[in-house]
Amino acid sequence: MVYLYKKSASSGYFTYASSSQLNSKYRQGGAALLMAMLTVTLVATLAAASLWQQWRSVEVEAAERQRVQSTWILTGALDWARLILREDGRSGTNDYLGEPWAVPLQESRLSTFLAADRNNTGGIDSDEQVDAFLSGQITDMQSRLNVTNLVQDSKISVVTLAAFHRLFELLNLPPLELTLLSTELQLAMDTRNARNTDATVPLLPKNASQLGWLGLSPGTVAALQPYVTVLPVPTPVNINTASAQVLVASVPNLSMAQAQKLVAARASKYFRSTADANDILNQPTIVFNSTEHGVATNYFEVLGRLRMGTTTVLERSLVRREGSTVTTVQRERAVADPVGQAAP
Repeated sequence: MVYLYKKSASSGYFTYASSSQLNSKYRQGGAALLMAMLTVTLVATLAAASLWQQWRSVEVEAAERQRVQSTWILTGALDWARLILREDGRSGTNDYLGEPWAVPLQESRLSTFLAADRNNTGGIDSDEQVDAFLSGQITDMQSRLNVTNLVQDSKISVVTLAAFHRLFELLNLPPLELTLLSTELQLAMDTRNARNTDATVPLLPKNASQLGWLGLSPGTVAALQPYVTVLPVPTPVNINTASAQVLVASVPNLSMAQAQKLVAARASKYFRSTADANDILNQPTIVFNSTEHGVATNYFEVLGRLRMGTTTVLERSLVRREGSTVTTVQRERAVADPVGQAAP
C-alpha cells in the first residue's frame, strides 16, 4: 500500500492517506460530474422538444389563420365581381371590352380597401396589411371556342369541328390530336357512359387546362388555353370580345388581316349585332351568323390573386349571368409558386 501526504483542511497539517482512499474520492467526484452532465443534457433535450412543439403550434395556427383570411378575402372579391356583372346585366344586353367588368384590377395593397371603409376598426393587423395585396380580372369565356360545341346530340358537329381545324392550323398543332380530342370528348359526353366504370372512358374536363384528360399533349393544351374554353352548354362566340385568332377560326374564309380590321373597328364602336360585322367586311363569302356568333355573354371567369407575404393564392371561378342574376358554377383554388404560376 502506498501512503501519501494529505493536508488536513481543519488543522492545516499534513497527514498520511492511502492511495485507495484518494481513488475512491476521485471516482465519486467523476460519477457526480457525469450525472450532472447527463442531467443537463436531458433538460436541454426536453427544453428543445418543448420549444419545437411550441414553434410548430404557432406555425400551424398562423397557417390556418392565413388560410381563413385568404378564403374570406377571395370570397369578397368574387362577390364584388358578381356585383359588377349584375349591374352590367341591368344596363344592356351587349357585352364588349369597353365595359367596367373588362378593366382588370391591378395589384393593390389590401389596406387601401380597408381604409376606404371609415367604419372599419378591426380585422387584419397593420403588419399583415403591408404584406397583403389583391389583384384580379374578369374574362369573357364566350370570347373563345367552346369545346362543348364539338359534340351536339351525341354527334360530332361538322361546323364546330371545322372551326377547331382552322384553329389548329393557325397554331401549327397536329391535326391528329384534334381527331383524338373530338372522339374522346364524344365518348366522355355520352350519357350511356355516365356510370360506366370502364377505365377506357375518359373523364369529362371542367376547364381548358384539363384537356389532357382527352389525350392532348401538354404542349397542345398550353397552346390552346388562350383560345378555347369548356362550358357546361354549347355557346356562341361573342364577336365583341373574341381575339383575332378566334374570329379567324370561327368564320370560314376570314383572313387574319380582316379579323384585325374587325378588332380595330369594334374598339371605337362595339357591334350591336352580327350584321354590323358583316357590313364592315361586306364580303358575301364571309358571314357571321346568329347561330355560331353573338354580341352578348352569359359565362365569365373571375380570377382572384391574393399575395400575403411569401404565399400567393389564386382562385378561378366560373359564373353564369342570366339577366341580373349571377350564379357561381365552378370554383377552384390553388397556391402559386414564387413566380406566380399555379402549382399543379
